[in-house]
Amino acid sequence: MDFTTVRPGKLSIIASDFDSRPMSFVQGGDRLGYEPAVARAVAAVLGLEPVWFDCSPDAFYPALSTGDYDVVWFSQAITQDRRAWADFTRPYGRFDEAVLVREDSPIHTAPDLAGKRLGALASSTPIALTESLPDLEWVTFTGQDQTLPALITALGQGTIDALVGDALVLMTAEADTDNLRVAFQIPTQHPFGIGVLPGNRELLAACNQALNQLIMDGTLAKLWAQWILYKPFPF
Repeated sequence: MDFTTVRPGKLSIIASDFDSRPMSFVQGGDRLGYEPAVARAVAAVLGLEPVWFDCSPDAFYPALSTGDYDVVWFSQAITQDRRAWADFTRPYGRFDEAVLVREDSPIHTAPDLAGKRLGALASSTPIALTESLPDLEWVTFTGQDQTLPALITALGQGTIDALVGDALVLMTAEADTDNLRVAFQIPTQHPFGIGVLPGNRELLAACNQALNQLIMDGTLAKLWAQWILYKPFPF
């Protein structure tokens, strides 16, 4: 495969170091989770070393546009807005949304959110709820507060009534606490992809070829089964 990267022999990945398990997290200096595992597998096929560069999620695409990095790879649902900033590969996963609330909350269904304060990351894509409940009071978290721990703290303190995000991540948060619960899930099946530096068609094609190979040989299914225990492999 004939392609170039900004640092020869390396795949420079824009990501974040905040805890988003089982998708991605840093523990003991090691980057773990489904996405880093897939990144290592893709990089191995391409003969590259993956190198992660952490920044705030709202700075992902401005950072990519500098030309100093190859890809954005951190829980990125493929949307039209993001396509303006990056060329996306085929999906490596499809994921649902969910709403997390306090254990004693009266919220159990989407209509229960009417008039409530719903927290979300500024860079997230709660598409389904935006369309079905336009009267929600959205509370967006930006900058240094744009992390899942910041949202969970705000939820526990009552600053917000609920938070919306990737179902797998919120199910893990529920399992790790005794005072939060997933109120409901929304079967959106958003496709998640790798955002490649615009114009690098050769790298985009190489990443797609690598993902296809990993799907065909069963590697992606094995990595999914290792990290994502609650959902069937989508491909």
